[in-house]
Amino acid sequence: MEFVLASLSELLLRAVPTFLIVLFLHFYLKAMFYKPLDKALKERKAATAGVKKLADESLWKAEQKALEYEAAIRAARSQLYKEQEESRNNLRQGQAAAIAQLREKSEAMVAEAKQRLEAEKNAAKASLQSESESLANDIVTAALAGGSR
Repeated sequence: MEFVLASLSELLLRAVPTFLIVLFLHFYLKAMFYKPLDKALKERKAATAGVKKLADESLWKAEQKALEYEAAIRAARSQLYKEQEESRNNLRQGQAAAIAQLREKSEAMVAEAKQRLEAEKNAAKASLQSESESLANDIVTAALAGGSR
């Protein structure tokens, strides 16, 4: 057993420089490679998070602008429809006024024509009355003149 312990102690003694080199290499790589790499990764993550935050804010602003634009379009369309409806109503009122005016004119023309027809009828009746009396007198005279022969 002594031999095993002696061999083991000799092996450990030979391994000490290798252990120290590995230990030195560990701290050296940690200080020279992993810390700068970790720092760069943290900076990259912070920059990415900042850019992502800016992108999210820009997207939110764009959505707000889109909503405002859509609201402005709806308001403009509403105003346009309102103006079109007012224009149609004004046109209808104008047409109704023109129709009423034409109706009044035509009614006046019809009334005037009725008066002229009534006057012509009365004139024709008077003319026929006088002619019929004249014809009746002529017939009576002719009948009396013919009967006395």
